[in-house]
Order: sequence, then C-alpha cells, then structure tokens
Amino acid sequence: MADQYAQSREDNRPTEIPAIRWDEPPEGPVLVLLDQTRLPAEEVELVCTDAPALVAAIRSLAVRGAPLLGIAGAYGVALAAARGFDVDEAAAALAGARPTAVNLAVGVRRAQGAYRAELARGGDLEQAAGAALVAARALHREDAEASARMAVHGLALLDELLPGGGHRVLTHCNTGSLVSGGEGTAFAVALAAHRTGRLRRLWVDETRPLLQGARLTAYEAARSGMAYTLLTDNAAGSLFAAGEVDAVLIGADRIAADGSVANKVGSYPLAVLARYHHVPFIVVAPVTTVDPDTPDGASIEVEQRAGHEVTEITAPQVPVAGVEAGGGIPVAPLGTQAYNPAFDVTPPELVTAIVTEAGVVSPVTAEALAELCDRSRQVTI
Repeated sequence: MADQYAQSREDNRPTEIPAIRWDEPPEGPVLVLLDQTRLPAEEVELVCTDAPALVAAIRSLAVRGAPLLGIAGAYGVALAAARGFDVDEAAAALAGARPTAVNLAVGVRRAQGAYRAELARGGDLEQAAGAALVAARALHREDAEASARMAVHGLALLDELLPGGGHRVLTHCNTGSLVSGGEGTAFAVALAAHRTGRLRRLWVDETRPLLQGARLTAYEAARSGMAYTLLTDNAAGSLFAAGEVDAVLIGADRIAADGSVANKVGSYPLAVLARYHHVPFIVVAPVTTVDPDTPDGASIEVEQRAGHEVTEITAPQVPVAGVEAGGGIPVAPLGTQAYNPAFDVTPPELVTAIVTEAGVVSPVTAEALAELCDRSRQVTI
C-alpha cells in the first residue's frame, strides 16, 4: 500500500476544505480527503496515492456518507487507472470496503464501466484512465446538483406538512456537505429551512458509532449559523413526549426495493417514536441509494463494527494532557462482548416520505419507488 499523509491547517477559522478532491502534483495524481475522524478538533487533509489507501480511509470512516462514498469509489478507480494499477482488483476492493452503503459500489461500477468502454473502443490505458476520471468528475457534479434539488423538494414537503414555518427538526448522524458533492441530503433540507427563516431549532442526535452527530453535524450546523442543540441518542424520546419535535429528517445508506431504509443505527427507534407521536419521519437520499436488487429490509447486509468502540472511549487524535493520543479508555470490564451494528433498518410503513432529487415518494410503496427510479433513469438517458 502506498503512503497516506496529512496536511494540517494552522488556524481555527471555518474551513472551505472540500470533503474530497482530485489533485495532480508533480509526483502523480492523488485523491485528497478531509479526514472526518479528526473533526471537529482538527481540519486535516488525508492524501491517498492508491486504492488500498482509499479502502483504509473508507473503513476507518475518514471518508464516509453514502453519496460521498460513491464519489470516492469512482475516483478510486480513476486513481488506480492513472497510476497503472490493476483496475479490476482495485474496483473489487473498493466496492467491498463497506457493505451497507450501496452508493459505493454504484460509483465504482460507473468509473470501471467507463474505463472498460474506452478500452473496448480501442483506446489505450492512458485514455481509459482519462475516461474513468471523467466519469468520476461527472458523478461528483451530478451529486452536487442532486443535493440542491433534494433541498428544494424537501423544504416544499416540510412546508406542506408543517405550514407556517418555525420548524423544529430532529436529525440523526451526519448528512451535510461532509457526505456529498453539494450541501448534503437531510441536512441540506434543514439548511434550506434555516436560510429562509423557517427553521426554529435543529435537534442533533450525538449518534453512535463514533458520535458522528456530535462531531460532524454540530460542526456543520455551527459553521452555518444554525440554531441547534445536541442531545444524547436516548434523550430523543423525552423531546417527542414534550412536543418539541415537528419532523425527523435522516439520510440513508441503502433503500431496498420495497422502501425499507438502512441508515445509521438509532434511526429505527426514531421512526417508532415519530409514528407514536404523529410526527413526520422523512428520509432524504439520492436515487442512487435505491437498490432494486435488494428486495426488502431483511436482505440488507448490516455492517458490524468493532466492540471496542462500545467498551472503550477513544482518546482524540490531538494531544490532550495526560491522555495518549489515539488510545482507548476502558468503560466496561475486560472481556465484555459488545453488539455494535453500524446501521438499522426502518420498514416502509414507518416512513412518511422519501425525498430524492427526482421527487418525493409518499406513501412509500415498492410500486411508487420503482416508478420514481424509472422516471429518473429516463431523464438521465
């Protein structure tokens, strides 16, 4: 595996560092990531020079979020091609790096398909690598455009369901610009409400594993000047009971053909709470997240993460007095077994609507979802 190295910022000003970018320094092309494991303490770029380095970044969650994983997968194929590595081998490793997020495999296949098509037309390896890069850049651009359209559709739905504004929205995990070529999925809708003066409060679940709500969503909300409050995941029920939640907005890592939604673990309990308290539960995700080859929620492979994420508190990457950086502080007896799924699955009957760049599906049924996907494909063609 080639090297990965970091470039740190010297100040603490809000960053405009993109979540992912392609760069071509004199020593050869690289894929540069904003290392999300270091946020919010540090804004550090991680540079990947080959596909194995990118696979490691994906597995460590340095780069994460369904749409961004698709973009990263496409760029990873282009990187392997540009540097003369085995493209099919790189594609297989990238596609299998995280099993639940379907966008990753979609992005890999798109760039790999462009590479193979160029070779089939008689192009040489350099031209094929160029075709893979063009495909990755196109996917990156399309995701930014999809993000903007999802924000429009999502805000219109919120206004329809909750006329009068003053929305108090609960969100889970992280769904902003850190997971997208644009401003995100569910977070982009909340951000649109904020910009139009219709967001009263963003409730931010801290979100296991790795506290991605606390570290990342709060980071993005603060940078955007939004009114937000962080809460522990198990405090959400008391907010619903007090009538403090008007809508739930989440993203998705895979949506099955029947409308079942796999998202960060803790999403399903929110859906149950929302149904009991008559609160809209809205999923915002690009059409690429819908997987027609996965028939239902039971068919979605759920990633299981390491038990030490539960049995230990991991020290921050930056130095803290008296604590070894990167070490783990035990919070459970030695040998304790931990159940630590990264995702759970919400059945379609608990989902008020699925918002995509191609429109809104509500009620959520297999037929309505298939019709939307077919319509989206026709527009793309």
